[in-house]
Amino acid sequence: MAGKPAPPKVFATNKQAHRLYEILETVEAGIVLRGTEVKSVRAGRANMGDCYARVENGELWLHELHISPWSHGNIHNHDPLRPRKLLLHKREIARLIGKVQRQGLTLIATRLYAKGPHIKAEVALGRGKKLHDRREDMKAQDAAREIERALRERNR
Repeated sequence: MAGKPAPPKVFATNKQAHRLYEILETVEAGIVLRGTEVKSVRAGRANMGDCYARVENGELWLHELHISPWSHGNIHNHDPLRPRKLLLHKREIARLIGKVQRQGLTLIATRLYAKGPHIKAEVALGRGKKLHDRREDMKAQDAAREIERALRERNR
């Protein structure tokens, strides 16, 4: 009897993406990695701190994704911050280019995860939040936290 498929194993997330950007749309993309990079990512040694995507020569490239060198590597280990190519269909890349140019949106990498034997990157189209928008979000989170705390206290 077949059940639900297991949720994808997430190796890294960009925690600031949802705080600094209003996420409008997400796209799943393959990512071109070298062998030692794959081993490092599967070992949980990836960091998406300031990770973003950029279109160069009709191709989508991921910048500022830090993958630590593999501990058992040799002189052929990879550069931790090298740009990595994202794999999307030309139509999808053209659509993303159009939205970035016309609407002034940004391409942000939000997650790095496994889907079967492959490692995928989730890229989001986002619009930068203004300072007052971020403050409103923080107020809403604080209010929700207070409500949750009051409900817990009441149910004791």
